[in-house]
Amino acid sequence: MQTQQDRTFEGEAGVRIHFDVYAPPPEGSRPAAAVQLAHGVGEHAGRYRDLGAHLAAVGFLVYADDHLGHGRTGMEQWKGDASRLGRLGPGGLRAAVKDVHAFSDLIRDENPGLPLAYVGHSWGSLIGQLLLNRHSDEYDAVVLSGTAYRMLGSMNGGDLNKRHAHLGTTGAEWLSRDPAVAQAFIDDPLTTLTPLQKLFGMADAARLLGRPSRHLAHDLPVLIQVGSDDPLGGPVSARKLERAYRNRSGLSDVTTIVYEGARHEIFNETNRAEVFADLTEWLVERFPSRS
Repeated sequence: MQTQQDRTFEGEAGVRIHFDVYAPPPEGSRPAAAVQLAHGVGEHAGRYRDLGAHLAAVGFLVYADDHLGHGRTGMEQWKGDASRLGRLGPGGLRAAVKDVHAFSDLIRDENPGLPLAYVGHSWGSLIGQLLLNRHSDEYDAVVLSGTAYRMLGSMNGGDLNKRHAHLGTTGAEWLSRDPAVAQAFIDDPLTTLTPLQKLFGMADAARLLGRPSRHLAHDLPVLIQVGSDDPLGGPVSARKLERAYRNRSGLSDVTTIVYEGARHEIFNETNRAEVFADLTEWLVERFPSRS
């Protein structure tokens, strides 16, 4: 399989979900595992091209979709009206989560016998937590980036840029210490900084709240990666999530890495090479090369 851009499948609400595939070289080699990348609110899979290409280069077959209402999916869904990007439309959060799960099914169907690792950032990590509660037996590893313990007091539902607003004028300073990241986000025609509550509505925002389930069906490895200056949850919330997975869910392999000074988008941070290397090492340890 060669790297493929902009494939589609039909989602829960009848919306075409757009996605990309990054294949490891050389063509025809057996990947170590499939990796499903899940992006955050107001963004799209294209912002993960560097990560997808990196993981493919070290032997993983990577799939990354534009969720319901987002990116290319959202532009087609909303008939080119970029002002509606990020809004989920009919079916709301439930449909979006079902689409991400259906994407997992598609990846497994196309690659029978290949392990599947889910890598979710921010909202994608919250979707990952929901999927883990319901379908832990269907995944072989889960990575949660820029994540939080999904309870009031542990996850910031307010102005995520508040404590970083004095550092610039874009409103996206909370994403990364690299000013170019904030500017690129603002300049990107497929992104929006509209707050989650406004995009999703209060009912769907509340559906993101919850805790890890007790005694998950499958004892799979979990990696949590967060910046120490991440306004969504940060280290305290991440450690609380780790303890819940160990003590409440019964998982035996849970690792948390906190990057000092890093903000929300650790894959776009000034120390992104370190973050990529940590993720790669963790995945390779659990999914050795099959070549």
